[in-house]
Amino acid sequence: MEFTAVAEGFRSGLVAIVGRPNVGKSTLLNTLVGEKVAITTPIAQTTRRVIRGIVTTPSAQIVFVDTPGIHKAKSLLGRRLNDAAQAQSVGVDVLVFVVDGNTGIGTGDEWVATNVVASHKGPKIAVINKTDKFSKDAQLPKIAQVSELASFDAIIPISARRGKQVDDVLKAIITHLPEGPLLYDPDDYTDQTINELIGEVIREKAMHGMREEVPHSIAVEVEDILPGNKRDVQVVHATILVERDSQKGIIIGNRGANLSNIGRAARPEIEDILGSRVYLDLRVKLFAQWQSDPKKLGQLGL
Repeated sequence: MEFTAVAEGFRSGLVAIVGRPNVGKSTLLNTLVGEKVAITTPIAQTTRRVIRGIVTTPSAQIVFVDTPGIHKAKSLLGRRLNDAAQAQSVGVDVLVFVVDGNTGIGTGDEWVATNVVASHKGPKIAVINKTDKFSKDAQLPKIAQVSELASFDAIIPISARRGKQVDDVLKAIITHLPEGPLLYDPDDYTDQTINELIGEVIREKAMHGMREEVPHSIAVEVEDILPGNKRDVQVVHATILVERDSQKGIIIGNRGANLSNIGRAARPEIEDILGSRVYLDLRVKLFAQWQSDPKKLGQLGL
């Protein structure tokens, strides 16, 4: 594929977004890209794959790498997520370290700063997220606290959810990118496949409102996307996978109510992705102990 010629001085590069779970990394990625490329829920370890979001401006192309939250792993999946997050922070041009300014800096942030951020030799930008939840007077002490964690080229307080000062993050990143060519087509905003995008939307809707251990046991496979019997309708066949038989009943709900709600919530976003009306054929299947089974994790691409 031939890309559009770029002006002299054009910059491009890889930027990893790292931090502990639930600090708003995926929300920041979506806001920067201007499209939903990563699902978001209040549940820790929602992000399971390394997701790339692409921003192309007249002067630069930034390829953001959203990594799973680094946490104390309790399963093979958890260990693989940690390994993926740390591996993706190596060799990038700029590292963006996100902390939750509302809950404050904790031992998890300190661990990520010591073991991931400090080892990055290139430019490092710290982002103090969720400023919409605390006063402006509280920002300076938090900036001082973050500055003690590592040597940062910039520390920027933002609200990713509200888009406040997110442009400042983008400008700081571009300043520290090397000159280089386009890495992706300028029209691309992610490297995920259509099936992956749809599967993640379904998983996000399935995770909302579920009890305690169920969300972490959910995976989604999109088997087929086929033309429907009616014009401008596509049929999406997808399966929600769970680890235990008892979880099937929770996902399905009384007379299929929960499963219907998941489909109803997911359908509009899937229609946006496909650009057509959608009939969603959604099923639930037992995939026993998949989080601890290397072969099954491989089947799911994890």
